Amino acid sequence: MLMGITDSVMIGHIGKVPLAASAFAMSLFTIAFLVGIGVLMSVSVLAARAHGAGQPRDCSEYLRHGMILGVSLGTCGAILMLIAGTHLELFGQPDEVIAVVVPYFQIIGISMIPTLFFQVLRQFSEAVGHPWGPMGILLASVLLNVLLNWVLIYGHWGAPALGLEGAGWATLIARIAAVVGLWAWLRHRSEVRAEWPGFSGNTRWLAPLSRLHLREMLSIGVPAAAQLLFEAGAFALSALMMGWIGTTALAAHQIALSCAACAFMVPLGLSIATSVRIGRAVGEGRHESLRVIGFGSLGASVVFSLLFTLIFALAGPLIVSGFTHETEVLELAARLLIVAAIFQIFDGGQAIAAGALRGLADVKVPMMITFIAYWIFALPIGYFFGVRGIGPMGVWTGLACGLAFASILLTRRFYSKTSH
Repeated sequence: MLMGITDSVMIGHIGKVPLAASAFAMSLFTIAFLVGIGVLMSVSVLAARAHGAGQPRDCSEYLRHGMILGVSLGTCGAILMLIAGTHLELFGQPDEVIAVVVPYFQIIGISMIPTLFFQVLRQFSEAVGHPWGPMGILLASVLLNVLLNWVLIYGHWGAPALGLEGAGWATLIARIAAVVGLWAWLRHRSEVRAEWPGFSGNTRWLAPLSRLHLREMLSIGVPAAAQLLFEAGAFALSALMMGWIGTTALAAHQIALSCAACAFMVPLGLSIATSVRIGRAVGEGRHESLRVIGFGSLGASVVFSLLFTLIFALAGPLIVSGFTHETEVLELAARLLIVAAIFQIFDGGQAIAAGALRGLADVKVPMMITFIAYWIFALPIGYFFGVRGIGPMGVWTGLACGLAFASILLTRRFYSKTSH
């Protein structure tokens, strides 16, 4: 997320059209990315359960099968984005946006492969109780991305000023470096050696795949991917709606969404931790701890969300001023942050509840809840109140309604699943 925000800040200083173009490109990239993330979430849930049950061989198998799934999904996503990059005019965006977006869009499409590769390694590392290494490597890749942005966007150190395309190359290089760094760190980490493929009786990396393991992973991953697809698709379509309204609306949407998404990383991190801890508790047979873990995480999320709500409500104009100098974009982005301040609590609540349910391997009903929340409530409300009504504020009001609906129903679902 920091990588995306630094891109938005540095791209925003070369104009609102490149900023709007990056918003459009990232809205489509995020759909494919989150589908991959959803399928691969089974790695953390099942590896944590195996780790808690003291089954290192199964833990290594989930990592090995996850790597195959990650590379396959990343390759398919990259190919689809390369093909889609030749037909972006079909999305009805402003002509000036389409004119500059194609190279950036295709480069970040290729970065899908190292991105999903990294996610498998990260989820495995977190599942076996070692989250600090991936975090440090990710922060280092963010710093590398900032440096490469400075060189390639603006043309420093003798490099050509590539503008938006330079941001794409910087992101791709930083993501590849992150994968190499995390692989090397895990490969030489003695604490995970017993659960690493090829060690002490564990199956080797290139052994034939197990249908049982693949079926188990996909039974969790596919509904989880659909759940994320419904949510990401709603946010991506909201970006398209902003493009229908105008370039200024789309640029402001990118700024406000970057800020809201940054704040969302706290409940998202808690959600991932909740999935891992509940999965491990199930593996250890500690069913009495499930509600304590789930509602403890929910309470922590509410506290953090209230903090960000106050920050967005009181310091919105100051925050968005760091992204661009375009006055009309700044004013609209600050207003959108007011809506973001309101839906922060619901956004965090639905993330925690969904994570808790994934830890229980309960994904099919949550999938239907998210479909109803975003596609039956959020998008129709956003379209009629936004595109055909009061403009950008209406689109974001629709998103807030969908998040509230999802938060209430998913929390209720977790409560009922842990009642016994």
